[in-house]
Parts: sequence; structure tokens; C-alpha cells
Amino acid sequence: MLDFFGVLIPFLLIHIICDFYLQPNQWGEEKKGYTYRSPALYLYSLLHGVALIVPAALLGIDWCSVIYLVVIVTLSHCAFGLWKVATKKANKSSCFVIDQALHVSILAVFAFYVTDGITMNAVLQHEKFSDGVLVVFAYLLILKPSSVVIGRLLRNYPIASSGSESDPNVSGLVAGGELIGYLERVLILTFTLVGSYAAVGFVLAAKSIFRFGELSKSNDRSMTEYVLIGSLVSVVITTLVGTLVSLGLGSDIK
Repeated sequence: MLDFFGVLIPFLLIHIICDFYLQPNQWGEEKKGYTYRSPALYLYSLLHGVALIVPAALLGIDWCSVIYLVVIVTLSHCAFGLWKVATKKANKSSCFVIDQALHVSILAVFAFYVTDGITMNAVLQHEKFSDGVLVVFAYLLILKPSSVVIGRLLRNYPIASSGSESDPNVSGLVAGGELIGYLERVLILTFTLVGSYAAVGFVLAAKSIFRFGELSKSNDRSMTEYVLIGSLVSVVITTLVGTLVSLGLGSDIK
């Protein structure tokens, strides 16, 4: 009997190897320059499809299903590859995330299809399903909703002007602070859920060291207070969410 993750993980391993290790940089340039006329596009697509024969054969999947898998994966990589090179004005990061999510979804659907004895009803009734939903909810909660709450709170504490010393030009990456906040909250929540509170302290200490170097060069006290308020609110929200979710998971286990 085949296990869902026992099928999905080898497929994902092949996808990662083909997409990030076996694909030459030259192929990417050729696909951008020649689009559908590029031989690299079809070699790249065929590589992904044919490579999946190896784990499929080792897992003993019937050849009819393997042929369907090779055809679907090859065509999907060709279609998504054309889509990426055709949307030149689109955000490259968004295209990359969408492209990878679609490929993983196709492999997950096929793994679900060939897995014996698994139905959607069985997945929904699994003892760990509610725990998984709770953890996903926690991660979603600490990202965009938390950013909105922190942003609204900081509006009540605007940075005061310091006369001629104030610089209207803000240096740094566009939306860099929001991304740093996302990463910080994801790390804190992850370490809280696994009970590694020492690692949480390490994250806070590392951020404080970098922030201290930045803020020590500024004579604007309001900027320092502004950054501290945002950081502490972010930590408080994430810690509370992580603690509540950990308690919920603990009660389910008992």
C-alpha cells in the first residue's frame, strides 16, 4: 500500500533537482529570448517529465499512470514556462511562487490519486487534521493581519520632526520593514510551537544588535521609540498566538 507522503516526497525531490540543479542558466536566457521557439523550453519540460519515471518505477506505480504523469508534467512545465516568459512586466517573485505552487499541486494531486485507501473524507477525519488547521491559521494570523494591526497602532505614534536635523528621505529597501516583520514572526511562532524558547531569544537578540547599529547613528529619539514599539508589539502578538496554539495542541494530545 502506497503512502501519500511516501509518493509525494520523492516526486518533490526530483522536481527540485531538475528545476534548481540540472537546469543550466543558459536555458533560462534562451527561454526569455526565444520563448516558444526555444529548444531549451522543451528540453526543460521533457527533463521534468522523464525524470519522474525513476521514482515512479521504484515505487511500483503502474505504467499507465506513469505515462499520464509524464505527459501532464511535461505539458504543464511547457505551459507554465511560456507563461513566465510571456509576462515580462509581472512581478518575478510572484510568478516564481505561483509557478512552483502549481507544479507542487500537480504532483500532490497525482500522489493523492495513486495512494491506496485514502479518501477526502478520511483526510478530514484524521486525528491530526484539526491540529494542522490550527497551525496554518496561526501562521496566516501572524502575517498580514498582524501587519495591519501593527500599522494601525503605529499611526497613533507618528515620528516627530526634529527641525533641520530631520531627513525626509527614508533609506532602506521598499517594504523591507514589513518583510523583516514577516520573517521575525514566522521564526518566533515556529520556535514557540516546538518549545524552543532559547531560539526565540536568539532571534530577538540578533535583531536588536542590527537595529542598535542603525538607531545609534540617529539622534532622533522618536524614531528609536517608533521602532521599539513596532518590534515589541510584533513579538507580543506572535508570542501570544504561539502560546495559545501550543495550549490548544497540547489539550488535543491529552
